[in-house]
Amino acid sequence: MEQILVANNLIKTFERHEKKQKKVSFNAVDDVSFAVNQGEIVGILGPNGAGKTTLLRMLGMLMKPTSGNVTMTIDGQLEEKETKLKANIGYLSGNTKLYARLSTRELLEILGNIYGLTKEEIDSRIDRISKILNLGEFIDNRIEKLSTGQTQRASISRCLIHNPMIYIFDEPTLGLDIISSNSIIEFMKQEREQGKTVLYSTHYMEEAEYLCDRIILLDKGKIIAQGTLEELRTLTGKDKLRDIFNSLIKEVE
Repeated sequence: MEQILVANNLIKTFERHEKKQKKVSFNAVDDVSFAVNQGEIVGILGPNGAGKTTLLRMLGMLMKPTSGNVTMTIDGQLEEKETKLKANIGYLSGNTKLYARLSTRELLEILGNIYGLTKEEIDSRIDRISKILNLGEFIDNRIEKLSTGQTQRASISRCLIHNPMIYIFDEPTLGLDIISSNSIIEFMKQEREQGKTVLYSTHYMEEAEYLCDRIILLDKGKIIAQGTLEELRTLTGKDKLRDIFNSLIKEVE
């Protein structure tokens, strides 16, 4: 499989105040390297504070690393222009805000115009997105009137309008009911079948076990293990991902 995204020795350093207001530097992401192939789903797992969100933000070109870099290959060519890179990424985070007084359709039309799509392209993509995410019953309702699950699907829909090659999702199913979660999980599977790549973080081990082609486990900003589920089973002698996760976290404590 072709590598589409590569993280090279990523480090992100922040400062925090400790006792007596003394500033102390720490690495939220500490020398992380890995490659992601086209057409696979990669789970980024780890406990709270492991550095997952910081890592995803650097991969999504929303945060500059302190050192290291991220490279992408688009149409067989190594791409370096940041605008071209961002145009091939659909990024979803838990704190993304939507325009409450717009409908999902209006939001997608505005974003389509920003990306330079024609009206025909926008209408065609909105129709496809509506079917993929089952937006039909609420696509013309104001976003402020939507349920939590509907709002999350609306938020994901904005990541699709420009037809990106890579999706980066930070906790896409957090707090959702089973029906809404299943809709998003099935979406990720469908996009993989279309050759798209998905990186996402989650605390739901069973979800990752079901979805992921490969898993990267983070703790204290470092990768402590990565591989397929079978490779991680062999590494730890555990069967369930939850037990694998707990075993590896305990080893580095």
